[in-house]
Amino acid sequence: MKRIVILISGRGSNMQALLEAKLPCQIAAVISNRADAQGLEIAKAHGIATAVIPHKDYADRISFDAALAAEIDRHAPDVVVLAGFMRILGDGFVERYRGKLINIHPSLLPAYPGIATHERALQDGVKIHGCTVHFVTPTLDHGPIIIQAAVPVMREDTPQTLAARVLREEHRVYPQAIRWLCLNQVWLDGTCRVASNRLEQPGSSLVSPGLE
Repeated sequence: MKRIVILISGRGSNMQALLEAKLPCQIAAVISNRADAQGLEIAKAHGIATAVIPHKDYADRISFDAALAAEIDRHAPDVVVLAGFMRILGDGFVERYRGKLINIHPSLLPAYPGIATHERALQDGVKIHGCTVHFVTPTLDHGPIIIQAAVPVMREDTPQTLAARVLREEHRVYPQAIRWLCLNQVWLDGTCRVASNRLEQPGSSLVSPGLE
């Protein structure tokens, strides 16, 4: 059974979705860069080991990344999951976990990397928005894509209402992506592309606004 380490910075709603999904893996630890992260208490309530590596205790990103990696490696994970981890990780750290470092981003990448994704989507007037689970590479929010979910953008949407709609899909697709990884059904191949041995499932189209 594969071992998972989850990194968080806040309330950990995606982490909670993973904990409640009964994944075919062992969640070995939840690690945060903030001692006040609410998700730590959720992890403890599930009987999962927790640790805090405060980024403010380190002079630079390299030293923080080294301390974080040392704590991660104590748990010998097969997959490292970023679930609302609000620190940019250095290239050395990313390469250390190449092929097993996973992130979820609140946009349909490659559109809207970085922050304020919902605000930017509304400002641009897009009609379809969503979220993306991807392998992490040194280029921020541009790693190979595992799964995406799309939602319609409503005329009356605010960044908050759009974020809530996207978050519901995040809680669905992140557990699915991690389940595939745990079952060796998706992986990063030698050309840095996502490979899979699972059958493709037929999907339905999302058209927004709807056709008449």
